[in-house]
Amino acid sequence: MSGMLYLNAFLSLLAIIGLILFLAWLVRRFGLGAMAPKATQQKRLRVVAALGIDSKRRLMLVSCDDKEHLLLVGGNTDLLIESMPKKEEEKADED
Repeated sequence: MSGMLYLNAFLSLLAIIGLILFLAWLVRRFGLGAMAPKATQQKRLRVVAALGIDSKRRLMLVSCDDKEHLLLVGGNTDLLIESMPKKEEEKADED
């Protein structure tokens, strides 16, 4: 009798996992994810460079629109070190 109970639980688990995968496929197929950017939209934010300082902290250069931001992340607090306009050569490369 306990074998049937385990089989029933296993089949129920497979059905739920299948349902979750099917719903995820539907969301991706029909673009129901409002937060996901469309392929035609240009991304505004990107990581230009990252450098590991130690095991916890990283120094990151992040580009957003026409500015670049130097960030220190990963410690107790994240820190904006410098914010500067993007260089002209980089603006021409993205266009």
